[in-house]
Amino acid sequence: MTIKHFLQFSDFSLAEFEHVIERVRIIKHKFKNYEPYHPLMDRTLVMVFEKSSTRTRLSFEAGMQQLGGAAIYLNTRDSQLGRGEPVEDAAQVMSRMCDIIMIRTFGQDIIDRFAKNSRVPVINGLTNEHHPCQVLADIFTYIEHRGSIGGKTVAWIGDANNMLYSWLQAAEVFGFHVNVSTPKGYDIDRNLVSASNTRYTLFGNPSDACEDAHLVTTDVWTSMGFEAENAARLQAFDGWIVDAAKMRRAKPDALFMHCLPAHRGEEVAAEVIDGPQSVVWDEAENRLHVQKALLEYLVLGKV
Repeated sequence: MTIKHFLQFSDFSLAEFEHVIERVRIIKHKFKNYEPYHPLMDRTLVMVFEKSSTRTRLSFEAGMQQLGGAAIYLNTRDSQLGRGEPVEDAAQVMSRMCDIIMIRTFGQDIIDRFAKNSRVPVINGLTNEHHPCQVLADIFTYIEHRGSIGGKTVAWIGDANNMLYSWLQAAEVFGFHVNVSTPKGYDIDRNLVSASNTRYTLFGNPSDACEDAHLVTTDVWTSMGFEAENAARLQAFDGWIVDAAKMRRAKPDALFMHCLPAHRGEEVAAEVIDGPQSVVWDEAENRLHVQKALLEYLVLGKV
């Protein structure tokens, strides 16, 4: 049987995403109504963390347990991976002892090499280049609040990071547009964007990028692994805060999202993230439900 992985957003077709999103609705409804649902009974998820996390670990571990399975946490500092064991060897061994693997690491090449040597599905919990689980949760959150995201405009305010690259892939799949505003020196890496992607527009002024947007989203200015650049980034990103003035440029019913953790007063004003247009807490919760549907689909196929 062909093994299906979820390493970047473009790994799934629109039909597959539509199936997963419908399963998210059903699985979330069961959860909210205290209906037991254990399709992954006696199945095991291994979670490999090279980058620390709050939401990723909690959502995957709780989600797998709620589906009736078991979740095992491995930190590379406490395993042979942290002592130089080849990624390929680790994949061969781990995938013989579990049913699905989630990895949160640095370079995308690491998870690609792991998946090529795995006998079970592999999920990208985050890499420097892509964060597909988060963007899928964001899209589901938008659909919950406003309906289809097809044909809509998403404003991305911040640097060209893993979130943006997953948003750009998602735009091609779902048929929406992304207005991108990044400070100079933190621009899009064309090697990480499909040459055929016409579903984004670059803006030098972040306020202009918000004009008539249906969704405004951002991320911390200094992502994990780039802490040494923090002082330079704070200076370069001056003016890129998502504040009330920028939100007023968006549609009156525009939503605000942030993948968290957030720094109020830096990338987002408190009045925005804690305001009526913010759906960041629904967005964070939906990581749980979206990933449960992903686990179900990758282990069992269409249910």
